[in-house]
Parts: sequence; C-alpha cells; structure tokens
Amino acid sequence: MVVRGAMVFAACSGIGLAWGADQANLGQLAMPAYPLKVSGNGRYLVDQKNAPFLIAGESPQALMVNLSENEAEAFFANRQGHGFNAVWINLLCKPYTGGRPDGSTYDGILPFTTPDDLSTPNATYFDRCDRMVRMAAKHGVLVMLDPIETGDFLKVMTQNGPAKCREFGRYVGARYQGFDNLLWLHGNDYQAWHEATNDAAVTAVALGIKDKDARHLHTIELDYEVSGSLDDPNWAPIINVCASYTYFPTYAQVLKDYNRTNFMPVCMIESDYEFERESTPATLRREEYWANLSGATGQLYGNRFTWPFKPGWKTNLDTPGAIQMAYVKALFEARAWFELVPDQAHKVVTAGYGTFDGTSTAGNRFNMTSDYVTAGRSADGSLVLAYMPTFRPITVDLTQLRGPTKAQWYDPTCGRYSSIEGSPFTNSEHVFIPSRHNADGDDDWVLVLEAGKR
Repeated sequence: MVVRGAMVFAACSGIGLAWGADQANLGQLAMPAYPLKVSGNGRYLVDQKNAPFLIAGESPQALMVNLSENEAEAFFANRQGHGFNAVWINLLCKPYTGGRPDGSTYDGILPFTTPDDLSTPNATYFDRCDRMVRMAAKHGVLVMLDPIETGDFLKVMTQNGPAKCREFGRYVGARYQGFDNLLWLHGNDYQAWHEATNDAAVTAVALGIKDKDARHLHTIELDYEVSGSLDDPNWAPIINVCASYTYFPTYAQVLKDYNRTNFMPVCMIESDYEFERESTPATLRREEYWANLSGATGQLYGNRFTWPFKPGWKTNLDTPGAIQMAYVKALFEARAWFELVPDQAHKVVTAGYGTFDGTSTAGNRFNMTSDYVTAGRSADGSLVLAYMPTFRPITVDLTQLRGPTKAQWYDPTCGRYSSIEGSPFTNSEHVFIPSRHNADGDDDWVLVLEAGKR
C-alpha cells in the first residue's frame, strides 16, 4: 500500500522565523532534579528522580570571560525560552575559545595571581564563575563545565606538570562539588591525546576533581574531524558519558559509540555550528535528528556568534537553528525517546532508507549529500520514529508495531504534525511518501508511528 503525506497545516508557514507563545512555553517545563546520573541500562541520562534527560544544548564557550553577569542572565533566559537545557562553558578561556592571551575577563580579572601557574587561582575570578553557574541553575540549565580546555591550556598543563594539575583539579572539584547543575566536560579539540605526557596532565585534572567531587558525571571531547571519548582508553575509567564529535554524518559516529562493548550514554557533543562552514538550518536538523535516532541522549547546538560572543551576538540569538532546536526537544520529550533502539538491521524501514555514509564524505563537509534514514523502535512496539533527510518513498514493516498504528508526518522546521490518509493502519507493509516540501521549503520530515495494544 502506498500512503502519501497530507499537506502540512497552513499555519506552519513562517513559524520558524519568529518566537511565539507556543515555543516560549517549551522552556517553562518542570526543572530537572540535578545532578544527572546514568540510567539503569546505561544508555541515557536521568535526573535524581529518574526522569530521562534529553540534552538539548548550546555551546557558549567563552561566557565566563566575555559576558557581564547581567548579559549572562539575559543569555540564559533566552536559551531557556528556546528550550535549551544545557550549555558547554569553559571555566578558563584564551584566544582559542574566544578569550584573551592572558585569560582575563572582559573587565580585566585574571584567573591566576601568577600567570599560568595553576597553584595560584584568583578567588575573584572564580567567584564570578560561581555566580554564572548559579544563574544557569535558576533557569534549569545544566552546565557542562570544561575545567581547563585543551585548545589553549594543554601547554599550560604540561608545563605545570601532573602534580600541579591534580591539585588544580582538587581545587575546582572542591569548589563545585556542591553545585547540582553540573557535568564535567574535559578536552576540546584534544588532538594530542596520543602523547603520554599530554594525557598524564589532562587526566590528572580530572582525577583531582574526582578526589573531591563524587557527585557529578564526566566526559571528554577528543579530536576533530571525528572521534569518540572512548577512543582514548585512558579515559574509560574516568568518564560516564561518551562524547561523539564529527563533521561527517552524525549517525556514523554516534552508532559507533552506541555499539561499543563498553558503552555508556552517548552525547553528540559537536558538529557543524550555525553560520559556520556554510551550514544551513537543514544541516543542523540532520545532525540533531540523526544523532537522537542513533541512540544519543541528546546533542549540543553551536552558533558562530554565541560560542565566542562575537560582536553582533545579541542580534543572533533568535536564529532558525536555535528556534528549531525547540522542535527537536518537543518531538522527543513528548514520547518515550529513551526506549528507542536504532533500526540498524532495517527491520522497520525495510526499503528506501538510502545509503549509510560514514567515511566517504570527506569532500562533503556539510553533511548534505547523505540520504540515510535513521529510525528507532521501542522494544514493546509502541513507537517508531524515522527521520528522512531527503524526499523519497520509504517502506515500513508495521508488523514491528504492536497494534493498529497511528501515522503522522512531523515538520522539523516548525514543529507541526499532519495526519496521513488511512491512519490508523493495520499491521502490514506500507509505503509512505511525505509532501514534497516542508515549511522551510526543504525536504526533510519525521515519520511518527504510534501503536496501541494488540
């Protein structure tokens, strides 16, 4: 049976260009009970009440040094309104992440009383950082805090040596162990982890934190253009979350990390940022839906203006990429996303799923030629979600669901559903074809299949 998509509601048109009441309400849901922990099956993150936590993150890496406290407050409020629930912030920043050569704040506060001596932390600097983390907590936002990022500070760490690095880790671990809304994020374009001297210093910071702080989870970002935290075996006993990092189609690295024998929850930590590398909103949507439907416990968005807080950042907050992140979150959080298992053997989407492309896109930096459909199915057969990055028919085996199946198309550009003629469907094989264009004029859609009891 061939089933064509109904036309999307006319009200969908243009929604992705403005921030309205519906989207604002997405940011006002009950706040998580931090700190986070790993689910019982080791596949996703939960809060202290065991509520599943889907990371919908931003990457304001230079916030500590480039924003005033009033500006930080406004930033967190804006991001909460867009549905973001996590941020990547560097505790220390130099030019690599948008800061100054001496690591100072915009108004001249230095992080160390003796330059680059990790044994001389400046309390005034860290007091301000404390207040920034508390501001994020007020807005329900998890801070993925990098204690000493490796883009600029790897040389500083190796010069100080492992003993001083461990003491610095103990300093920040003791300082932040009482903050609930925290997850430790180490590394950052950590290309040189293969060298023992480097890893001895960087792991020493993490071990120092763990000496004083047993409450929070840890992860690490390794090297671009593609990596996963567990590529470096030295970090396996330290971390609790595997960070996937790739500039190729995100499903490939996320699935690699998901399929590891020593698996842990996977977070898509970084890929193309908005306004960088010729990315488009469609690029970002591919990264996000591909990751979530390949077993990730969420992912981080980035923005060329807001990661270093470049001039013009205030007028580049309410962008299509930020607005559409709320639609990602709304689709998944309304359902048992944490029960979805990636359809790697194509038992659900049996035809039309395209070509898996994890290694042959080196000449295509923007993830736009891969047509691969990622799909996830809950073990009880109650839910299937399938992301189609390009227009085509797909064949779905509805016997994989547990009863008559309600079928809808979800427009990821504006967060609206359209019914599919003939729904609910019997449990047999069906061919589904979406409408030609979504509200943005692109061709990506999510097929939503929900079944009752047999």
